[in-house]
Amino acid sequence: MGLRTKFNLVMLAAFAAGLAVASALAYRLMQENARREVLQEASIMLAAANSVTDYTDTEVSPLLFDRLSVHFLPQAIPFAAARASFQRLQKTVPEYTFKNAVTNPTNPDDRATQWEQDIIDAFRRAPTLTELVSERAGPAGPILSQSRPIRITDKSCLQCHSTPAAAPASMVELYGPNNGFGWKLGDLVGAEIVSVPERVPLEQARHTFMLVLSGLLIVFAIMMVLLNLLLHYIIIRPVRRISEMATEVSTGNLDIPEFVVKGKDEIASLMESFNRMRRSIANALKMLGEP
Repeated sequence: MGLRTKFNLVMLAAFAAGLAVASALAYRLMQENARREVLQEASIMLAAANSVTDYTDTEVSPLLFDRLSVHFLPQAIPFAAARASFQRLQKTVPEYTFKNAVTNPTNPDDRATQWEQDIIDAFRRAPTLTELVSERAGPAGPILSQSRPIRITDKSCLQCHSTPAAAPASMVELYGPNNGFGWKLGDLVGAEIVSVPERVPLEQARHTFMLVLSGLLIVFAIMMVLLNLLLHYIIIRPVRRISEMATEVSTGNLDIPEFVVKGKDEIASLMESFNRMRRSIANALKMLGEP
């Protein structure tokens, strides 16, 4: 087995071991980073939905309240406005879903499912909790959710949610007297929830990982080419020349020229030593041949 082959085998083994360790660590870090990015995007979406809710509640609903008693307008309801706004946003980010999940909603579409109720109960058990990240099993794999509590902090909400008598008649006629009433100031009535399949951050991490892995392989390939060139011109070729000259000298051919020594590295030192040995042999043979 030649020196070049041994060198390449050792380098390949070292690179394979290093790549295995680096890949495992890098993939885990990329998964965590992708998960943070997805949750950050979900947090921004929650903030946007909350802004739409607040704007509708404070700016739009008061202007239309007198009309609501005659004709109910869902567009004036904060939750409906947030849901409609997010539905438009979903055209850009279809993986994400949003819902104002409420235990006792006016619109049955907002009623919390069991897993959503579990999130609401978690907020009720921890009144100081302002945000919750959770995972659940979905039909196509795990689903990641970012949630914030919905608390009644504005008295204007009670105009539609305290009692059927205080609510607009057209709203009661549409949804009935048993939906969305009995709310009190300070109550935690539900949660804003943005969900995204776990495969989204995993696919992002996998894509980034493949780019990094490809980059490492390209760098290694370039490094191996450069090292092999260095090995050939700095070590293998000079050693081969020394070996060939040693063969010539061993067969009695002392007329071959000496090495031209350049540099002060180990190979140059070896060439210089070989030149001295060759001269010593030539001198010894001359002395033996003298009468």
